[in-house]
Amino acid sequence: MQRAYLPLPWCLPARSRFGEGRGEGGGEGDKRLVEKTPKRKGRIGSLTEALGIEAREVISLVGAGGKTTLMFRLAKELSLGGKKVVTTTTTKILEPASGETGFLFVDSDGERIKDFLRGHLGQYHHITIARERLESGKLKGVSPNLVDELCHSKGFDAVIVEADGAAGRPVKAPREHEPVIPTSTTLVVAVLGVDGLEMKLNEESVFQPERVSKITGVPMGGKLTDEAMALLVIHPEGIFKGAPSSARVVAFLNKVDIPNGVAKAKSIAHKILDKNHRQIERIALGQLKSEPPVVKVIFP
Repeated sequence: MQRAYLPLPWCLPARSRFGEGRGEGGGEGDKRLVEKTPKRKGRIGSLTEALGIEAREVISLVGAGGKTTLMFRLAKELSLGGKKVVTTTTTKILEPASGETGFLFVDSDGERIKDFLRGHLGQYHHITIARERLESGKLKGVSPNLVDELCHSKGFDAVIVEADGAAGRPVKAPREHEPVIPTSTTLVVAVLGVDGLEMKLNEESVFQPERVSKITGVPMGGKLTDEAMALLVIHPEGIFKGAPSSARVVAFLNKVDIPNGVAKAKSIAHKILDKNHRQIERIALGQLKSEPPVVKVIFP
C-alpha cells in the first residue's frame, strides 16, 4: 500500500521536526543533548550559537531590558550569514533605523504583507513588517495569527517577533494580556536587564511594579534581589508566561557590561537553574550594545 507523506511546516518545534530531543523526564534524550552541548567552550560570542538557533525558527522575545536591540542584532547576524529573516512585533516597537533592517514594509492588509515578503525577501534578506505607523513614532505590530501563517510559507529562514512591551524598563512582569506569543513559536527568549538587580521596586524603575511585588514577595520600595529576579523568570505569571509547552526556552541576562555585571548575572542565573524549570535550555549572559554580544552561556 502506498502512503503519502505531507511535508511538515518548518515552524514545528525542534523536537517535532528532528525527533524527541529533550524530554521532560530527564531520560536518554536529555543525556544526548547535554553531551552535544558545547559547555567546554565557556565563551560564545555569536548570538546564533549562544541562543542555539536552529534551521527554520519562529523566535519570540519577551521580558525587558533589550528585546528590540536583540531582535535587530540577531536578524543582522542571521541575514549576513545568508539567511532570510523577517522581524516584527505583536505589540508595538519604535520604528527601526535604516541600518537596523533591510526594508520596512507597513500595511494593514495581511495578504499584501505576505505577497510583499514572497516577492522581495530574496532581494533584501531582512524585512521588518508592521500594520501601522502610530503618532507616537512607534509601529503597531501584526497579529499572532499572521506570524503563524508566515511560518507555513516557503522562503523564510527565521521570523523574529518582539512579543512583549516594557516601556524601556530593565525589569517587568506581564499584564493579563501579555506576552502575545504566536502559537507557532519554536524558541522563546526571555530578556532581563541585570541592572535591575538591587533596584528599588517602584514605577520609575520597574514596569508593572505591583505585579512584580506579587510574584516575588518584594514589597513596594524594597530592593530586587537575585532570588526575586529568578522568580520573575520561572514563575507561572512571570516573563515566560504563555510560552508554548513545545517551545525551547532561553533566558538572556543582558547588560553584563555594567560594573560587576557578570557576577550579578551569574548569581541570577544560578538562582534560576536552582528552580529546575523544565523548559529552560540555557542562560546567556549578554551585552547587546558591546562586543561580543554574549560573554558566557550557562547550561543546566
